[in-house]
Amino acid sequence: QVQLVESGGGLVQAGGSLRLSCAYSGRTFSSTAMGWFRQAPGKEREFVAGISWSGSSTYYADSVKGRFTISRDNAKNTVYLQMNSLKPEDTAVYYCAADRLLSAKPNEYDYWGQGTQVTVSS
Repeated sequence: QVQLVESGGGLVQAGGSLRLSCAYSGRTFSSTAMGWFRQAPGKEREFVAGISWSGSSTYYADSVKGRFTISRDNAKNTVYLQMNSLKPEDTAVYYCAADRLLSAKPNEYDYWGQGTQVTVSS
């Protein structure tokens, strides 16, 4: 059974930074692609960033490119999302997700965390 637990959310002013973490347990982490998604009130869940099992490939939504960085530490079974230059429109619940293959489509991920709230004030 795969379990994902996010942490690191909070309230930050515009222009500030946060680092989200997602701790993974279950199937071999090093063979699992990971993604970060977010969902704002009244909106659909959207792709933010993804990373291949080896960490050699990363992908970002255009809205966060150049501001967010996804990384992973396979020795710690953890994936990170470093968020810089945060904007009020980044406010959402952020979720990490895991599956065999990297995808930007939320319905292609089998495993999800419970989410962590990120609020950016103007």
